[in-house]
Amino acid sequence: MRDAYQEQMAALNTVLGQMIDEVGREMELATQALLEADLELAEQVISDHDTVTEKSVEAEDLAFQLMALQAPVAGDLRSIVSGFQLVSEIDRMGALALHVAKVARRRHPANVLPDEVAGYFEEMGRLAVELAGNARRIVESQDYHDALALIDDDDAMDDLHRHLFTVMMDREWGHGVSAAVDVTLLGRYYERYADHAVLIARRVVFQATGKTPEQLLEAS
Repeated sequence: MRDAYQEQMAALNTVLGQMIDEVGREMELATQALLEADLELAEQVISDHDTVTEKSVEAEDLAFQLMALQAPVAGDLRSIVSGFQLVSEIDRMGALALHVAKVARRRHPANVLPDEVAGYFEEMGRLAVELAGNARRIVESQDYHDALALIDDDDAMDDLHRHLFTVMMDREWGHGVSAAVDVTLLGRYYERYADHAVLIARRVVFQATGKTPEQLLEAS
């Protein structure tokens, strides 16, 4: 019975990892579409998003099977409930990448980003994909030490997001309200994407230890 549980839990974590891979790829392509005003890439992200939806259903089915067939208690139950929560966090990451692609599509053939901020979004896209890759590794390894390290990894994204507002508030900003709204929304999408990667790390810490990161730090 225990071996069956471990195998099913490993299968769930594998599917979760595949989902994170997919939303990382989505954000990578969406960022490229945004920077290059590439309609084909934007459309690809939008059409391929069904893959994330299908994997989400598969992961939830596996979690329900574990709940129904293994009668979990204590730590096992905590792991399964965390699995449901991880599905939700990854889904939201995918939705944010989708929003980026839709902005690129809506403004095509125009380039959404003024030159002053394009570099910010190139770096934000790189950080977002890196965070997704780190999130996948900790979901599959269940290493809470790595998860604790990831929790602080979004500081660079937060800094970039703050700097965007500095650029837009400068009196030299000459791109109008519409461009400012697009940049504000896009910056928020990337910031929230990073936030969900951090929430995945927090879920893994709790899944592995039964404690929040704050409780672990207090105990150390």
